[in-house]
Amino acid sequence: MKVAAIQMVSDIDLDTNLRAADRLLQQAAAQGAELAGLPEYFCLMGQRDTDKLSFQERVGQGVIQDFLADAARRHGLWILGGTLPMSSDDPVHIRNCSLLFNPNGKLHARYDKIHLFNYDNGHERYDESRVLQAGDTPVCCELASRDGHHWRVGMSVCYDLRFSALYHALNADLIAVPSAFTYTTGQAHWEVLLRARAIENMAYVMAPAQGGLHANGRRTWGHTMLVDGWGQILQQQEQEEGVVCTELSYTALQERRQQLPALTHRKALGAVRPTL
Repeated sequence: MKVAAIQMVSDIDLDTNLRAADRLLQQAAAQGAELAGLPEYFCLMGQRDTDKLSFQERVGQGVIQDFLADAARRHGLWILGGTLPMSSDDPVHIRNCSLLFNPNGKLHARYDKIHLFNYDNGHERYDESRVLQAGDTPVCCELASRDGHHWRVGMSVCYDLRFSALYHALNADLIAVPSAFTYTTGQAHWEVLLRARAIENMAYVMAPAQGGLHANGRRTWGHTMLVDGWGQILQQQEQEEGVVCTELSYTALQERRQQLPALTHRKALGAVRPTL
């Protein structure tokens, strides 16, 4: 299955971002991709975190979802809609939601970001919990590729990447990590975390990212990647918008898992015993 990971430098204007996303999705389709992933906040990097509240949508209703469904049909793609703001049961908080649409434009899976980013080094301050409501359910769905294989696609978002237990629970063949890592944390940890998640789960990783200086002044790390189950980087886009695309082999993945059956060796561990 050929997959594409898309890197963007999203703006504070929704229409501008949707036009850019459509252009990049068209490039992915032209390269023969079956699945294309957009980054976290592909539709909007607001001037303020609270700007997202004004663009929230309900399931099945909204400009952003209409765009994703239409783009999937027009380009004949499975599209992972990075994240978009979805309404919650709390009027002052939204869900940071990743949606997967099939090539017929139908919603196939939804994942609400579980782990919310919080960082303060004295110069940069982020606290997603001020605006976002955390999800609580891991999501792994099945995707049938054109060659007849059935891929287990594990969904996650950005800060989730630091929590390996989530990925163990997913038991995925392909892990999706649409992200908007800050330049500071991305430079330090992005690559090593992606490769670690790929290695420990013996799974491909598709990590579409935001990468550049945004109109709101935020700078993101970029380095959109496709990584194989051995931890090797297959393709990478360092900064600015672009598309990285490559063929993933289901057969090679299963052969590797047979050669090193680490996934079957996992143990359910009890509580840590204090030293005597």
